[in-house]
Amino acid sequence: MTVGAGIAVQDGSLLALGAKVLREVRGNVLVTPAAGGGLTNGAFLGVRSAPAASRSIFPVGKLRDQRFVCTFRFKMWWMTQRMGSAGRDIPSETQFLLVEVSGGGEQPAVVYTVFLPVLEGSFRAVLQGNADDELEICLESGDPDVESFQGSHLVFVGAGSDPFEVITSSVKAVERHLQTFSHREKKKMPDILNWFGWCTWDAFYTNVTAQGVKQGLQSLEKGGVSPRFVIIDDGWQSVAMDPVGIACLSDNSANFANRLTHIRENHKFQKNGREGHREDDPAKGLAHVVNEIKGKHQLKYVYVWHAITGYWGGVRPGAAGMEHYGSKMQRPVPSPGVQKNERCEALDSMTANGLGLVNLDRAFSFYDELHSSKRSAVIRASDDFWPRDPASHTIHVASVAYNTVFLGEFMQPDWDMFHSVHPMAEYHAAARAVGGCAIYVSDKPGSHDFNLLKKLVLPDGSILRAKLPGRPTRDCLFSDPARDGKSVLKIWNLNEHSGVVGAFNCQGAGWCRVAKKNLIHDQQPGTVSGVIRAQDVEHLARVADHGWNGDVVVYSHVGGEVVYLPKNALLPVTLRSREYECSQDMEPERTLRHRWRLQLSRHWLVPGSQEVPHPRPPAQNGEVVYLPKNTLLPVTLRSREYEVFTVVPLKHLPNGVSFAEIGLLGMFNSSGAVRELRFSGEVVYLPKNALLPVTLRSREYEVFTVVPLKHLPNDASFAAIGLLGMFNSGGAVRELRFSGEDADVELRVRGSGTVGAYSSTKPTCVAVDSKAVGFSYDGTSGLISFELGIPDQEMYLWTVTVGY
Repeated sequence: MTVGAGIAVQDGSLLALGAKVLREVRGNVLVTPAAGGGLTNGAFLGVRSAPAASRSIFPVGKLRDQRFVCTFRFKMWWMTQRMGSAGRDIPSETQFLLVEVSGGGEQPAVVYTVFLPVLEGSFRAVLQGNADDELEICLESGDPDVESFQGSHLVFVGAGSDPFEVITSSVKAVERHLQTFSHREKKKMPDILNWFGWCTWDAFYTNVTAQGVKQGLQSLEKGGVSPRFVIIDDGWQSVAMDPVGIACLSDNSANFANRLTHIRENHKFQKNGREGHREDDPAKGLAHVVNEIKGKHQLKYVYVWHAITGYWGGVRPGAAGMEHYGSKMQRPVPSPGVQKNERCEALDSMTANGLGLVNLDRAFSFYDELHSSKRSAVIRASDDFWPRDPASHTIHVASVAYNTVFLGEFMQPDWDMFHSVHPMAEYHAAARAVGGCAIYVSDKPGSHDFNLLKKLVLPDGSILRAKLPGRPTRDCLFSDPARDGKSVLKIWNLNEHSGVVGAFNCQGAGWCRVAKKNLIHDQQPGTVSGVIRAQDVEHLARVADHGWNGDVVVYSHVGGEVVYLPKNALLPVTLRSREYECSQDMEPERTLRHRWRLQLSRHWLVPGSQEVPHPRPPAQNGEVVYLPKNTLLPVTLRSREYEVFTVVPLKHLPNGVSFAEIGLLGMFNSSGAVRELRFSGEVVYLPKNALLPVTLRSREYEVFTVVPLKHLPNDASFAAIGLLGMFNSGGAVRELRFSGEDADVELRVRGSGTVGAYSSTKPTCVAVDSKAVGFSYDGTSGLISFELGIPDQEMYLWTVTVGY
């Protein structure tokens, strides 16, 4: 028996905490315990007596009848997810594998086992499966002359009862072992993540000019949505193709055969520039453009795109002014695993035309001159946003969510840009609101949906960003929301005092392993159903009060309803169909055949009682519905539909009032606006087993703000929802506290617009920055709403007092 901290090979099986993960394990498989750091349930897999080779494949053991999710490199630069239950389902170039195994005996009922292939010396490991259901380790150096390796630390294996904690602890164990990277929690997030931005790519492609950049910024600013950062994408550099080069033009006008011919910008970004003439004065180049747009448009950051090799074809050897980089032509050799998944046209061009690589001894000088600072806390999480590919949009949202399960341990994933005017604009916007990621668009000047953008962006250009990388909920990890025809994709995140859950119908399209492209496999995907529950928001108890009893208030962005959800309750939702057409040869137009609104079921369900529906009072928009303990309230989404739910823990105040801060009702992440919340004298407990069923039709979505309910000593309950017009409503709520014997509630809220909160009792007054303001209270629903103006300062926190 070979043993390593909870991971063992015994009687031909790989065991994780006693549960059988792999069977018929090969005799040359080696288990080495992880060293240091206090990790008790992890070890490295390797092989004994492996022959030297630049590329080797080592079968490990058979995986059968165990659900798994993995992320694999389906394109040269990008990953996507795949689910399965047998080794043969594991694709080539798998970078991350999570297996669900039934426990036994004294072990947890379910054991989650994560496999992380790592670097060893000059070799990289990846995972794959074979026709006999064996999990294999593929090890390669990428250099035929590099063949010698040790082979003892090829794949890290970790196990535990909480999938998210297992993944985090395993990545931290690899961090300690390799000492080549830092976990995301140790990194400072760049300020760019807190602001709205604009990218030039889809607006201009490589035809971008300095004047075009100015037009785009002016166009957005005119509509009241001002970007605070801009990304000048491909088209600003000095590039050209070799005289004998073979052109390789992509659909979006980039020529992969071009090489960098000078470190400076091209004439389009030089003051009074003209083609064929180079301006040597740096003050009249890109620096002039940056200074001008920063001064005129209050930009905080300006970024420029470049390929890691300088440009697609690298750096032209011997180019005037570039001789000191010592660039030489190389012919890349593609990995067989990558080629098996997709033949990359960019790599084909590099192979055909060669790649001009800077001399390694001079690489520091090259990158130091190319840009002045490097950020390592943000990483792209998915393939590009493809506006003209109807199949790509649901695929994109699913891929970024599942890729974030892995990539979110290293950096804050970037979910890419989108268009505010597009048939799937709301769907993409809702996903960004719950993703915790940067929010930026690539709209053409004059083509903007400002009503949609104002659900994401506050007047000062900031956004209500959730605290963590957005990931699928625990009950979605092993479902296939793009292909199985029945599963809802739910993405969870945390705000300062609440949670947010986005529900998306992603069914109908996926990456085809045969055609090697995105394909629609179901032209009319049906309605799918699921449940939303307080437990969908991992760590919700951490942002609730110390004695939270599990009650929450749920605000649905699309439906506009507020629901009181006691502990252990489930809430279903219904959305009507949404279809669209997208021309392949023209800019997509908004051609929705149907619009929809959320319709909450007129019944709730009780777990453990065959989910028999029980009638409840009819609900209208903005109504709070009380659900008895252990009840269900169904959710349904049709094709391409979504919903965003704000989930707020209920607070019980000393005067008997129950209160929940919803936040800015007009924002997707409503409660993201609530930054502080103070109470006194509350008696609350930890959450347990609350559920909210969800059903989505094709391409539907919903976003839920989840707010712990505060039960106050005066028998009142309270939950601050946030800005109701924002996708992440709760992102506006920054602080929340009680004050005084009368159990007044004090909130610190960011943004402007309609603020919503739940209160079981009508307050006597509402004050903003110590000034009384008008408010409305619906005695039937318990919804308090009032308005916040536009503050004079950036990132301003309003002090809101709700008195009883």
